[in-house]
Amino acid sequence: MLALLTPREMAQADKAAIAAGTPGLVLMERAGKAVADSVSRRVRPGQRILALCGPGNNGGDGFVAARLLRERGYAVTLALAGERAALAGDAAAMAARWTGAVEPLAAAKPEEAALIVDALFGAGLSRPLSGEVADLVERVNTADAAIVAVDVPSGLSGETGQAQGPVVRADETVTFFRLKPGHLLQPGRALCGVTTLADIGISEAAAFGPGGLSPASFRNDPRLWWSAWPIHGVETHKYQRGAVLVLAGGLAGVGAPRLSARAALRIGAGLATVACRPEALAAHAARGPDALMQRAVAEPDELDALLAEKRLAAVLAGPALGLDATARQQVMAVLRSPVPAVFDADALSLLAARTGSLKRAIAKRGALCVLTPHEGEFHRLFGGLPEIAQATSKLERARRASAYTGAVIVLKGPDTVIADPAGEAAINVTGSSALATAGSGDVLGGIIAGLLAQGMPAYEAAAAAVWLHGMAGESCGPGLIADDLPEAIKSVAAELRHQPKRD
Repeated sequence: MLALLTPREMAQADKAAIAAGTPGLVLMERAGKAVADSVSRRVRPGQRILALCGPGNNGGDGFVAARLLRERGYAVTLALAGERAALAGDAAAMAARWTGAVEPLAAAKPEEAALIVDALFGAGLSRPLSGEVADLVERVNTADAAIVAVDVPSGLSGETGQAQGPVVRADETVTFFRLKPGHLLQPGRALCGVTTLADIGISEAAAFGPGGLSPASFRNDPRLWWSAWPIHGVETHKYQRGAVLVLAGGLAGVGAPRLSARAALRIGAGLATVACRPEALAAHAARGPDALMQRAVAEPDELDALLAEKRLAAVLAGPALGLDATARQQVMAVLRSPVPAVFDADALSLLAARTGSLKRAIAKRGALCVLTPHEGEFHRLFGGLPEIAQATSKLERARRASAYTGAVIVLKGPDTVIADPAGEAAINVTGSSALATAGSGDVLGGIIAGLLAQGMPAYEAAAAAVWLHGMAGESCGPGLIADDLPEAIKSVAAELRHQPKRD
């Protein structure tokens, strides 16, 4: 259920279902019924509904929905893009079952409807809306009517979540069998409104069986990484739960690395140490929690000694580290070390000057590596590589960056993407705007490091951390400051005990 299918993959799933014995007309009837059911939950019988149908199968779903809604007592008007005689295949068959009038788009009056069914164009649209369709979409968006879209809002790419021109802003989108990346990537997620996933009878065996689809994109969810979640026995000691080292800068940046270290402890790491400049040691020692350790690092060989400690399980470099020569030396030392590492914030800016050698350095270190850029940092890292920076979607940019560097990429934002070098990627859906606050990313880096220290693989650790971080933000709500997040993580992580037992 977590798989995300591109429009092309969804077309393959349709074909597989038909080949397995479910006629296309049956699939279309079920899709139209799902749309009609969603409409029926929003308006009362007798109210005016405008069904806007396109020339393809999306329009065929609209014809079914219009027919069923009329049978349920709604006042339905149907308008078609193009000529009825030009319809083909299943869409033509469903149009033949519609006994009402078919108006041209120019005659449609969205301002008179209580609800509009948008069945103009589906997820596979590859060009901007134009002409009378574009004009109508603008009128639909300004009408005082609820909008239910079929598959995706017209004008939206189901693959990228982007719109190159006018696009319908739906209150609800009804889609089928599996979600598409465009339902979760912004701005698509917002344009879809509430997304309803309907079962229309495509079996998993038909779609994903031998010779079938092998999806590489997923919705981030505990079921994606629960099998790798760390479980500790009663005899576990602190070093078996993992020791985390957080690199810190000088006196001006005491808060960020402490947020990271605290988050690492809250997610279950057995020990967290902040390695700071000597002038900041007293400030670190004076602040809680007492469970945090602190070490002064003045010379490169002192950091090398810390990184060489056998009990060290993960290192986080970046939060308030600084951008001076000392910080650069420390980041390079971590990059050379054989310790699982997370690079965030200032470390990413320092690595951006070495993007050409980053791939070789990560391959040479032979240890798990996670990069956590936001969009600006991603551009600094990969803006000089058009094959990455100019990819068609956020999902594809993260996936290509991961394949290029050999690191797991966490491309942050309201639709954070986690990508693995092998090609698998997940789109996160937890979180809220409350997380857009100083220090939030530092907490996320600490959670990832804490899970790496406990032995989680990098991709699963990053995906789990992003999901938990978002859930913690949701639980705190408005007024959240980053200091709240490590404490919220504790209760959110505790809820994972309700996940199914593992073998």
